[in-house]
Amino acid sequence: MRESPPISTALDEEVARAELYGLLARLWYAAPDAGLLDAFSVAPTEAPAAGAFLEEPWRQLVGVARETTLAAAAAEYDALFGGMGKPEIYLFGSHYLSGFLNDKPVAQLRTDLAKLGLARDESVSETEDHVACLFEVMRYLIAGDDVEVANLTQQQRFFAAHLQTWLPTMCDAVAVHPKARFYAALAAFTAAFAQVEAQGFDMLD
Repeated sequence: MRESPPISTALDEEVARAELYGLLARLWYAAPDAGLLDAFSVAPTEAPAAGAFLEEPWRQLVGVARETTLAAAAAEYDALFGGMGKPEIYLFGSHYLSGFLNDKPVAQLRTDLAKLGLARDESVSETEDHVACLFEVMRYLIAGDDVEVANLTQQQRFFAAHLQTWLPTMCDAVAVHPKARFYAALAAFTAAFAQVEAQGFDMLD
């Protein structure tokens, strides 16, 4: 008779998902600091299962991070997403969903966040549809203690409503931008991770 897999396996997978969302949120919110670049310098590049879908994009990201300096990462982030006036690339879902910032998609997002008992921290200047904020919500929906909120059903709904339709477009824009190097690798990994998430959620239906 085949032995049942350890209970910790599923739990470990959920912890890993939450941690990945947290890492992505941090890297899309601002350029990596010295601590993060140091962490990449010792990060493993092999997936637990050889040939796993995320293994190659993760290896590429780690490799680029190890060759990136603190100043270069900061300059790249500012060149792509910062500066005065219109940035090269928007990190806000509303821009991709409606063509405008702070538009109807943000209002719907705020309604959905309120249903989850969540709201934007007033100290954060970015609107709730910033990709980093959305990734933080996903991290919470995986790792939160309230099982009425932190569960697969809520994760699936939120991902489908507020990330799935526009995130690939944003990632594609970053990946091909001539000024992107570290963030091109991050975009490729983010897109691959989002594809894995979407396929996992499809299996729930």
